[in-house]
Amino acid sequence: MDKPLTKNIQLERGPLNIDDYIKAGGYLSVQKAVKSMAPSEVTKTVLESGLMGRGGAGVSTGFKMGAVPMGEHASKIKYLIANADEMEPGTFKDRLLLEGDPHQLIEGMLISAYAIGATTAYIFLRGEYKLAQKRLEASVAQAYAENYLGQNILGSNFSLNLYVHMSAGRYICGEETALINALEGKRATPRAKPPFPPISGLWGKPTLVQNVETLCNLPHIINHGVPWYKALGKGVDAGTKIYGVSGKVKRPGAWELPMGTTARELLEVHAGGMKEGLQFKALLPGGASTDFWGSDRLDTPMDFSSTAKIGTRMGTGTMIVLDDKTCPIGMILNLERFFKQESCGWCTPCRDGLSWIAETLTAIENGEGQTQDISILARHARLLGPGSTFCALAPGAASPLQTGLSRFKEEFEQHILTKKCPYQH
Repeated sequence: MDKPLTKNIQLERGPLNIDDYIKAGGYLSVQKAVKSMAPSEVTKTVLESGLMGRGGAGVSTGFKMGAVPMGEHASKIKYLIANADEMEPGTFKDRLLLEGDPHQLIEGMLISAYAIGATTAYIFLRGEYKLAQKRLEASVAQAYAENYLGQNILGSNFSLNLYVHMSAGRYICGEETALINALEGKRATPRAKPPFPPISGLWGKPTLVQNVETLCNLPHIINHGVPWYKALGKGVDAGTKIYGVSGKVKRPGAWELPMGTTARELLEVHAGGMKEGLQFKALLPGGASTDFWGSDRLDTPMDFSSTAKIGTRMGTGTMIVLDDKTCPIGMILNLERFFKQESCGWCTPCRDGLSWIAETLTAIENGEGQTQDISILARHARLLGPGSTFCALAPGAASPLQTGLSRFKEEFEQHILTKKCPYQH
């Protein structure tokens, strides 16, 4: 099985230095692109590959690249940003790539920057990722020394300066326009759209913001071509995916597998099933801001197309598994407290609604809930849904709550009727 994204990663060894990376085929895509492909050819190849953004939204990567204005009348100043602010609870796929193979990200950024005509790029890195910072900065320095970064890369007219920027924190910085505000030194609040960042982003200039895993796919697409990349997936969606599983399973971790691998295979084969004495109850398929899935959805292919057909989302593809001995209301409360804390406070439904949700769930978990609390929570989940708030933070927070109210209806009622959490001993 081809595993292009993780073939160089050996955690016990650490990342390859630039010499070993080049020996392993690294930076070949940069040579190919700058010496024999026009920027528009690179974008066209990525579009035809079917690569969907791996940050959770699943937007066509080639479409986003193509949205950046090109030609003689376009701005000469353009920016590329790698969104490495991986703060989605339960998600650690980008960390694996950042710590395990930083040159792959740099190579992917070079391909993307060349395609859109950017001469300045930033890696916007989660503040807690100190090891990733150290390894990225070392790799960036190596790339400058070998003229893969800087002026006239490989003797071409293409130049790129790349900077590692440490985030000051906050979950909202993962939203691309809030990230841009933070990078400008402003309060990290989302911007109104349109205009979208490819038209007006960092300092008002065309800006492309891409997820780390997304960017890491680009060198392999350029090197091996569209048919090869499409053949890596199991279904409609192309390529491989770094899936993850956390929770009380036997082997929590992350694996690069064909896009379209089922949730059941991830849980039972790669994660080894539940720990002894525990039974599967539910899972969140792609971080905290996704719907709860029960056993009825375990055979769903984990890709953007299949999950959309059944009215749900794959998100980041990093599952959080709930067992039968852990209180689902307590789990939802923990998630909603996180979202409440991380709300930027820009819009009322998110700022005030999440506070009420957290307070109501706290009362239920502490045995102080009332029968009407369930309908109050359902109303809040509806009011925080898509289209009601300035960005996707609140709708994401509403996903586990809304589906949790349905899947764990008996547990909610039991908490209220017995005036206690039945999972507490």
